[in-house]
Amino acid sequence: MNLPNIITLIRILLVPVIVWAIASNQMTIAFFIFVAAGVSDAIDGFLAKRFNMTTEIGALLDPVADKALLVSIYVTLGISGDIPRWLVILVVSRDFMIVGAVIISWILDNPVPMKPLMVSKLNTVAQVSFAALVLASLGFQFTASPYEIILAGCVTVLTLLSVSFYLVEWARHMSTTAPIP
Repeated sequence: MNLPNIITLIRILLVPVIVWAIASNQMTIAFFIFVAAGVSDAIDGFLAKRFNMTTEIGALLDPVADKALLVSIYVTLGISGDIPRWLVILVVSRDFMIVGAVIISWILDNPVPMKPLMVSKLNTVAQVSFAALVLASLGFQFTASPYEIILAGCVTVLTLLSVSFYLVEWARHMSTTAPIP
């Protein structure tokens, strides 16, 4: 356990706090926790790479922390009606499909190599930007139109593209390797 991993664990512990803040309509607090989580993500990544502190557990925990935070925020904002529920379903379904494909490939003893695609990185930027804008507009009581609509559109398109590319790559991987005897 090193400093970057501890920072990542703290980010995971922030998930229920941000869910509480959104559910309690404490949107300013939720926004600042979200910003703190984003800064901590950058810090732990910098420390791990710069000081050669990368670990196997860190490589697993970091994306779990990121996804736990984003999915929790989207679900909570969807339940409260602050973002469209169809968008929440799309974002969460993408993650479940990707995780499901990875699990199936493990079960079939044909693990698919996990490498983030550029469209997935853009998707994450769009999802984070949209969540930040929604939390900021609710916390500081300003109207985010038309930017909120534009970012929701970007999240939609990039989420669909991302899951499509991942599933095509997964299907290609699963069909080009030897089947289990």
